[in-house]
Amino acid sequence: MSKDLLLITPPFTQLNTPYPATAYLKGFLNTKSISAFQMDLGIEVILKLFSKDTFSNLFDIAAEQEAIVSDNCKRIYTLREAYLQPLDAVIAFLQGKNETLARQICQGDFLPQASRFEQLDDMDWAFGNMGNQDKAKHLATLYLEDLSDFIIECIDENFGFSRYAERLGQSANSFDELYEELNDSPTIIDELTLDILSEQIDSQQPKLICFSVPFPGNLYSAFRCAQYIRANYPSIKIAMGGGFPNTELRSVTDIRVFEFFDFITLDDGELPVELLATSISTDKVTDYKRTFLLENNEVVYKNNTNKTDYKQNEIGTPDYSDLLLDRYISVIEIANPMHSLWSDGRWNKLTMAHGCYWGKCTFCDVSLDYIKIYEPIAANLLVDRMEELIAQTGESGFHFVDEAAPPALMKALALEIIRRKITITWWTNIRFEKNFTQDLCYLLKASGCIAVSGGLEVASDRLLKLIDKGVSVEQVAQVTRNFTEANIMVHSYLMYGYPTQTVQETIDSLELVRQLFELGIVQSGFWHQFALTAHSPIGINPAEYGISPNYKSITFANNDIDFEDKTGIDHNQFSYGLKKSLYNFMHDVGFELPLQDWFDFGIPRTKIKSNYIEHCLDTVSAFNTKSSHKIVWLGAIPLVEEYTKSKRGNSWQMLKLTFHLKDNSVTINLDKENGDWLINVLPSLSIANKKLRSFSELKADYENDYPNFKLFWYSKPVNILRENGLLAI
Repeated sequence: MSKDLLLITPPFTQLNTPYPATAYLKGFLNTKSISAFQMDLGIEVILKLFSKDTFSNLFDIAAEQEAIVSDNCKRIYTLREAYLQPLDAVIAFLQGKNETLARQICQGDFLPQASRFEQLDDMDWAFGNMGNQDKAKHLATLYLEDLSDFIIECIDENFGFSRYAERLGQSANSFDELYEELNDSPTIIDELTLDILSEQIDSQQPKLICFSVPFPGNLYSAFRCAQYIRANYPSIKIAMGGGFPNTELRSVTDIRVFEFFDFITLDDGELPVELLATSISTDKVTDYKRTFLLENNEVVYKNNTNKTDYKQNEIGTPDYSDLLLDRYISVIEIANPMHSLWSDGRWNKLTMAHGCYWGKCTFCDVSLDYIKIYEPIAANLLVDRMEELIAQTGESGFHFVDEAAPPALMKALALEIIRRKITITWWTNIRFEKNFTQDLCYLLKASGCIAVSGGLEVASDRLLKLIDKGVSVEQVAQVTRNFTEANIMVHSYLMYGYPTQTVQETIDSLELVRQLFELGIVQSGFWHQFALTAHSPIGINPAEYGISPNYKSITFANNDIDFEDKTGIDHNQFSYGLKKSLYNFMHDVGFELPLQDWFDFGIPRTKIKSNYIEHCLDTVSAFNTKSSHKIVWLGAIPLVEEYTKSKRGNSWQMLKLTFHLKDNSVTINLDKENGDWLINVLPSLSIANKKLRSFSELKADYENDYPNFKLFWYSKPVNILRENGLLAI
């Protein structure tokens, strides 16, 4: 059955789960009764490429063209039968369809090994405690990466599992290089891509094909596909949207771009695509929303509709139908715990809020609508959508892809999940802000939250103020401790080379990161070097941050900008040492080494005291319940035993309350009056109640009969409960 629209994610993004843009768009189009079919062209090409039949052909082509040069690829080619024989079975295993193969894979002589396995000795201790399935996934991933190396050297140098010809999309101020590449003959990977694309076009017979291009590594394939459609299906209109054009193509003027695409849309795609679909289906030119097109041989930008963008409650539930959900591949590339979340297992992707509630970080594209326009989604609607997706996909794992999830909404979401008694697993991106109290973190954990990622960026209070991050190093330490104590994994994004950053600040930042990992309150991290983008506050006002940009003439992409920092420091030199030390810290190794040992050039001694982070964690007051805090009890009603306590000739009645928790039980003893009051009040603290009771309400209730509620609240028995499910949020 033909569809009006064909929505495509071009090669390549993730192997383990579809990029969600087309699912979001298809969900919206459903609400408008516009028929659409979606495909993740990347995973389909990967599965075709990494099959026994195709790879056998690649080996033959490489040999015929005498392209096998390095010792590594000569080894792979010599062992080609050993690589080919298990290939289809390994792919099935990584799809979760052949789990018994794990035991064979974990036997060292089952998979052939080339250069990717050279790191295995170093990593064996990191993976040694993993179960067979995860260890086998890692070994199978290395095996596929060996084959990937063969493709890159002998078949197509632009190949990458999660990107293709990425260099052609990065900082491409001019269209010349990409245009020249597109005028060359299609590569073998292009031919595989276009064959699959052609079959789908013939099947769906769409009037409009929309390419969602999230990253530079998707750009080349999008253009190559558009070129093929233009030549072979000239009546079909072609549009491009997504993260790459939203950030990079806002200044496009090169008319050659429109040899490939009829339209390029910016920012939220719902209304722009709806208007295009309506125009094409009725053969009437309508108004446009944030759309580039070619008129009179000139690139024009049209935003002339009176319609406003749809609110988040109007865009519908993402629709993952059509996508090959059971054929995605779970891989484990490196021993980074957060990285495994990104690459292992399939996640339904949702957004708690459009945009960023903070929206101030000076390195971020806060001037663009996808960050600037903040609109949260009501928690009950979010959970409605989650339940719809569980029913549709059979998967109950969710990755919330927010810029930074708002703590208040996370709290409301957690309450709604627990209230509905659904079992899900979820993780998201946050800011390390003070509202993430220990009790809120326990609530998030109870709802299924397993991990958070957030930007510490440069671990320097001076630079955090310059970044306008709204956090301090002390606050980050306290918040990461709160998450860790709730058994929620913490990943930290780390930055070096920020404008005006000194060598001393880089080394001091590394020392603070070392302490965070040594204390175990951060479990995963990644260093990246500062990049200047055109739409960030620094890019808009570079002089205020002590840098001199090197602007280029823009006719195509405009985002990353070369610049010179007034400090004159070569920050590149720190890259290897920062990443090597972090790799070791993530595996509890190397904390005792001097920081100098991570670098092969001289560095200054750190000025940070060795117990700085530990001191930050000692400054939190335990007496911090506010009147407005809502009080909830996550546990069950206790078993009660009454007994008499005597002392110095006096006796009084006591209650022994035993609370059975999931993993243990705790017992507290209270005098009968306090015990009876607590037993009576606990049901009213259940999350099942739509209206939660505040601390002030509870205090008033208690003090109707007894004096000094705070003395009771901060007593030892109640503190035991507060550590085991009695929360103030």
